[in-house]
Amino acid sequence: MKKILLPALLLIVLALAACGNKQEEPAKEDTPSKEQGTSDTITYQSEEGPVEVPANPQRVVVLSSFAGTVHEFGVNLVGAESWSKDNPSFDSFLKDVEEVSDENIEKIIELEPDLIIGLNTIKNIDKLKEIAPTVTYTYGKVDYLTQQIEIGKLLNKEKEATEWVDAFKARAQQAGEDIKAKIGKDSTVSVIEEFDKQIYVFGDNWGRGTEILYQEMKLAMPEKVKEMTKKDGYYALSAEVLPEFAGDYIILSKSDTGDNSFLETETYKNIPAVKNDQVYQVNTAEFSFNDAYTLDNQLDFFIKSFLGTK
Repeated sequence: MKKILLPALLLIVLALAACGNKQEEPAKEDTPSKEQGTSDTITYQSEEGPVEVPANPQRVVVLSSFAGTVHEFGVNLVGAESWSKDNPSFDSFLKDVEEVSDENIEKIIELEPDLIIGLNTIKNIDKLKEIAPTVTYTYGKVDYLTQQIEIGKLLNKEKEATEWVDAFKARAQQAGEDIKAKIGKDSTVSVIEEFDKQIYVFGDNWGRGTEILYQEMKLAMPEKVKEMTKKDGYYALSAEVLPEFAGDYIILSKSDTGDNSFLETETYKNIPAVKNDQVYQVNTAEFSFNDAYTLDNQLDFFIKSFLGTK
C-alpha cells in the first residue's frame, strides 16, 4: 500500500504517517487504560479488550509508526518495520534493530519479543498473538497526544508519557504565540509534499508537523486547504493549481528520490511564499511521523525556522 495513505504516519493508513481529529477526550468506554495485574504483568485495556502485557517489557517489536514513542519512553526495541528503519532520524536507536514485517512471522519468532505493537491494519494479527502479547491501535481513534499516553500506559510508563505530553504542549503553545506575534496571527501556513509523482497538501492530523502547526500552535490554514482536506485529511492536486493552496508560509516535505520537477516551474517560483523566501524544507522520510520522538524534532525545527531560535 502506498505510504502516503497512512497517518502519518503518517501514518497506510500507514502512509507517508489519517483522519482529521481534534484533541477531544474520547468516550470513557473507548479510552484504553491499564490496571495492575501480577507483579510481572499489567492488564492493558486495549481497543479489543483487556490484554496481559509485561510490566517491564524488554524486547518490543513495532510493526507500525510507534517506534519513536517506544524509544522516547526508554523501552528497548528489537524489531521495527521498514518505514521506521528508513527514517534517518531514527538511526541513533534503530541502527542495530532488526527490520521486520507483519508477513515475516518466522523472523519475529526469532527475535523472541515480549510485546508486539502495531496499527489495526497489520496482517497476521492472530499469528502474532501466538508469539507475544499483541496490541493494535486504530489510527486517529484518539488524538495524537492521547496516543502517546496510550503507548505509555501499554509500556507501564504512563507517568513519563503524561509528563512528556504536558511539557510538549506547553512548549508548542508558547512557540505558537511567539510565531504569531512575529508573522501575524492571520498569516497562513501550508504543508505540501510530492509523493509518487503527485502533489499533496495536508490538514491538521496527517503527520509532517501538521498536528503541531494547526492543533497546538493554532497557526492559520489556507481556506482552500481546510476545505479540501476536511474529508480525508489530505488532498491531491496538480502543480497548476498549487498557488491556490499555498499559504504565506510553506512547509515543503521533499524527498531527493521523488519527482521534484514542479519546483522548477514558473507557477511554483511565482508563489509569494517562494518569492519571499518563506518556504521551509524538510526531509519526507523524517517528517512524516507523529510519534513522540519525531514531534520533539518537528517542534525544534518550527521554532528554529520561524523564530531563528531553538
